[in-house]
Formats: sequence, C-alpha cells, structure tokens
Amino acid sequence: MSEKEIQLRNKVKEAAREYFQEIFGEKKNIDYIPPSGKLLGVEELENMIDASLDMWLTSGRFNKEFETKFANYLGAQYALSVNSGSSANLLALSALTSYKLGEKALKKGDEVITVAAGFPTTVNPIIQNGLVPVFVDCKIGTYNIDTDKLEDAIKPKTKAIFIAHTLGNMFDMAKIKAICEKYNLWLIEDSCDALGAEYNGQKAGTIGHIGTYSFYPAHHLTMGEGGAVVTNDAQLHKILMSFRDWGRDCCCPPGKDGICGKRFSQQLGNLPFGYDHKYTYSHIGYNLKITDWQAAIGCSQIDKLDSFLKIREKNAKYLSDKLSDLTKYLILPEVENNCKPSWFGYLISVRNDAPFSKQELVEYLEKNNIGTRQLFAGNILRQPMIVENDVPLRIGDSKLFSSKELTNEHYALLPNTEFIMNNTFWVGVFPALSEKELDRTSAVIHDFVNKKAL
Repeated sequence: MSEKEIQLRNKVKEAAREYFQEIFGEKKNIDYIPPSGKLLGVEELENMIDASLDMWLTSGRFNKEFETKFANYLGAQYALSVNSGSSANLLALSALTSYKLGEKALKKGDEVITVAAGFPTTVNPIIQNGLVPVFVDCKIGTYNIDTDKLEDAIKPKTKAIFIAHTLGNMFDMAKIKAICEKYNLWLIEDSCDALGAEYNGQKAGTIGHIGTYSFYPAHHLTMGEGGAVVTNDAQLHKILMSFRDWGRDCCCPPGKDGICGKRFSQQLGNLPFGYDHKYTYSHIGYNLKITDWQAAIGCSQIDKLDSFLKIREKNAKYLSDKLSDLTKYLILPEVENNCKPSWFGYLISVRNDAPFSKQELVEYLEKNNIGTRQLFAGNILRQPMIVENDVPLRIGDSKLFSSKELTNEHYALLPNTEFIMNNTFWVGVFPALSEKELDRTSAVIHDFVNKKAL
C-alpha cells in the first residue's frame, strides 16, 4: 500500500470517527428493553470502511484474519466462516454425508438424535438431508437434553447426535461424549447461542466432531449476518470447505490459483486427466461464504468478545439475585455441572401451581416495554413445519412413524418439552444493558407477581 493510499484512507477514517461520535457516540435512554442486541463501536465502522476501500467484494484478507483469530480464540485447529449460523448447521450435517467418510458417512434413513425444544435450524438439516430426527426430552432448569433418557433412544440406525447448548448453558459434555464413543456416533455441537461457554475449560463447539456458531446481531459476536464451523479433524475441514464452496474439490481460495499444487495433475470422477481442479466438484454443495465487510466487523468484535461475555455473566447473576425471592412462582436458570455458561438470554419458567400463566406474565412485560422471547420453537413437533409435512421421525425409544400421525399421546412422551412450550420464556442480558435496565426488568416482574400473588 502506497503512502498516498494510506493518507487517503486515514482521511476517510477520521471523517468516519467524527460521524460516529456525532451520531452514535452518546448513549441514549432505552425505552424498550429488547431481549437481545448488538454492541458496535467506531472500530467496527473503521474496519468496514477499510474493507470497502479495498474494493474486494467477496471473502478476502479480513476473512482470512477472522478465521485465524476465531480458531485461535477457541483453541480449535480449523475455522471456516459462513453466511449464517443456520448455514453453519446445514454445512456441518451435510459434511457428514460425504462419500469420502466411507462407512462413517450418514446415509438417507439414518437417525440423528436431537431435541424438540430449540431453534428449527438444528432440526431442519436432518430433514433436508433425508435423515430421521429422533427427539429426546429436556431437563427443566438447564433446558438441555436429558442424558438419562439418551441411551434408550439409540437404535441400530442411529448415527449422530446434533443438539444445541441451550442459551449458552452447555449440555453434559462428558456423558454425551462417552455415549458417542460407546456407540460410534458423530457429535455436532450447535454452539450458536453459546460462544465462549466452557466445559471443564474447553470451549463450546470444540469438544465434538464439529461445532457451529452464529453471528446474527442477537448473538455474542456479530457480523450482521454470518456464522462459522470449527473442527479439529483435517479430513472434515476439507469436506466442510468443499460443501461451503460450491462442492468443489479444490481448496484454493477465490482469486488464487495453484496453491493446492494439483491444478492439472489429476483424474477425478469420469473427467479427463488434467481437467482444471478449480472446476472439479466432489460434492453437491452450496455457496455459503461471507463478504469481507462482514469479516471486517468480526475482526473487531472478536477483540471485544471477552468483555462482552463478562457483562453477560454479570447481568445474568444480577437478575438471579434480584429475582431470587420469587422462586415460589418462578424457576430460575440452573447451570449445568462443570459448565461455565456464556448466557445468550435469561430463561424463566412459571411453575404449574403459580397463580398466573406464562402468557399473562409475558404480555405484562411486553406491555411495560420489556422484550421477551420464547425458547424458540417451544415444541417443534407442534409447529406447522412438522405437522403439515410428512416427516419420518421417532420420539425416544418409539418406533418410526410419520409426523402426519402425531397425537397428544406422542406429545406426552416429551413432558418437559411441553412444559417449556407452555411455561418458559427469556429476557435480555446482552452487553448494552446495564443494572438500570435490569432493575426495570426485575421491578416489572415483581410488580406483576405481587399483584397476582395477592
């Protein structure tokens, strides 16, 4: 970069800093307290401008920097950026269908254990790849999979476990990893809501075979849109890259030729010998890459990640302390054993014998400008996406049946999932919230409960 170019870039950045301070510099009072949100500074704006001035429209130098920083932060061998957390989940499961895995490859009709109380894009890739979801109930308090019921759900066609760390509270990694080793199962950790969480000192997403992450504005780190997959397995890394990058066999990045050293020296498929490796495709893949603008934001955000996580932890503890006198009516979140959570949100359940319902409390909070969210799909087996389609599935140790056949008897096999759907919601603890906003949240909950309790 020439001295003149550096001078011009600095002029643009100086003007951007002035703009940021004028427009965004002063913190405004929060009238509506959202359940989640982003926290951006002038550093993100400067990086975006830098990326724009490069005039490089796809993944470039910022993406390379981000993938390196992200892998190093997690202590993972490989990290690949993608355009969303949902794409990360699709990519992770699709990679396990690769013929390059031989007998370990997932095949149509194979079963994948998951849960019904979560986000749809943990379940969607199972169905989209022609696999069979097997649903296991959750525990109240941690809201993670009930590991005591897990082994009963494993049958000869069960080949993988694909579950999320619920709102940043990691599931029982030791027990689930032991089960995966015992039955030779793949393990995908959906860590989209759990970036930075730790289990016995290991980061969420780095303990199973593949970990996934989301960088949507609601998440711990944001690019606006974006996500990532990580693995410590060199073969899986290459397969993941192939599925992400159109399904091609070559690992050379866009705009770079010959790095793999095999451009004109192979014969693959039924192609002629020497056919250009850059245009040889080993998988039926996608284009899930991000732009360098997104990666530029991520490079700045990851430098702030530890401070973000500390605020989330502090805010969750503060709410627990403020609401501790209401446990007669409310179930507050419980930390999974050996886990250091990375709270995405603060989960609250209304007890069955409380003199009010979740719906009443949620509506009161929203009416008083406190944002709330459900635990995503609640019970996904009740969602139109399942009941309006002919989806083969199992629940626990049940036999295979179609989603068209679902009845209340089936839902009764997931009693805690049903409880979560009817009784559970969450409020915000993200870094833009201070004790002032948390005090408001607590005060509104107390006001409602006291009125109903009387």
